[in-house]
Amino acid sequence: QNALVIGAERLSRLLNWKDRTTCVLFGDGAGAAVLEASNASVGIESTVLHGDGSKGEMLMVQAGASKRPASAETIERGQHFITMAGGEVFKLAVKSMADAAEEAIAEAGLTLEDIDLLIPHQANVRIIDGVAKRLRFPPEKVFVNIQRYGNTSAASIPIAICEAEATGRLRRGDKVLLVAFGGGFTWGAAVLEWFGAHDGVRPLSPFERAGRALEDVVERVRPI
Repeated sequence: QNALVIGAERLSRLLNWKDRTTCVLFGDGAGAAVLEASNASVGIESTVLHGDGSKGEMLMVQAGASKRPASAETIERGQHFITMAGGEVFKLAVKSMADAAEEAIAEAGLTLEDIDLLIPHQANVRIIDGVAKRLRFPPEKVFVNIQRYGNTSAASIPIAICEAEATGRLRRGDKVLLVAFGGGFTWGAAVLEWFGAHDGVRPLSPFERAGRALEDVVERVRPI
């Protein structure tokens, strides 16, 4: 049995480019994975998922779907853009992701010390840092690539997994913790033992490698 899992977003269509609190955060992206049933001891060890609809208005698009269809009035009011209560989202995201991570680790019968790599939803660096600090998890074991792509929402973890594998951060046998949150509100986590991708996984392109090299140079430059 096989399952194709896809996360794809074109959030640029929903951004108000005059709203600096949202337009600088999000990006477009897509990622996919094929999951294969196996009797091996590796694979998904635990999953947890939660939701709370009472918090939905903290992060939403007000119109354009079945509850409030598009109209001249909704367009005039700018209700087809992402709106976000940033401070409240930050606090809720950090707590809910950390709680879900602890729950998934316990369900897998592991401890934080057993986790080799944390791959969080790439929401923003402050949230990622907040989750790591709340868990007391070493920052060097947290994978971050938001500086390259922005918040690609449902695509962020698939993209991060692919990049972690391609760059050697994610290796066969690693215990990996995935944790995410999103609109709705929903949040969850999963623990897995990484089996490794099949042959043929796309390596980083020369452009991507050059981009990473340039970032390394910029990080080493000291102001005069």
